[in-house]
Amino acid sequence: MPKRFIKKYYPDHKKIKEMKCLKVFGPLIHNQNVWHLNRRSFAGAISVGLFIAFIPLPAQMLIAAAAAIALHVNLPVAVATVWVSNPITMPPLFYAAYRVGASLMDIPASAEDIDFSFTMLLDTLGAIWKPFLLGCFVLGSSLSAIGYVLARGIWRWFIIRKWLARQ
Repeated sequence: MPKRFIKKYYPDHKKIKEMKCLKVFGPLIHNQNVWHLNRRSFAGAISVGLFIAFIPLPAQMLIAAAAAIALHVNLPVAVATVWVSNPITMPPLFYAAYRVGASLMDIPASAEDIDFSFTMLLDTLGAIWKPFLLGCFVLGSSLSAIGYVLARGIWRWFIIRKWLARQ
């Protein structure tokens, strides 16, 4: 199954436990549940990672690690899934979040020429933060639920395929 495929690229948990940035979690990082890879922990980690990918904060990987430890889902998969929102994909994802939030709040999204500068951002931040955060929450929640269902379904499909090949 995907377990073999994932384990091939899986980092060594002993090396990860020694990383300085994860020392803030103390003995919680040694919990075996956050390193175990099965259908539930994988799907939960995908869900956590997708939700946190839409949180507009710079420390998304650290937040994903904390959430994975708190929810007892796979830590490396949750942290890796956060990279759905990387510096290349972040502008379109967050623009889509703003558009979703604006449509839910019945606010017309401005289609004027925008010069993407820091001063423009500061000038318009007061008007766009509510629809932006609402859109981030809605898209994060929706994609998190879809990711959970898809991850469990794909995992199950691989297992069934493997059983049928054995027979």
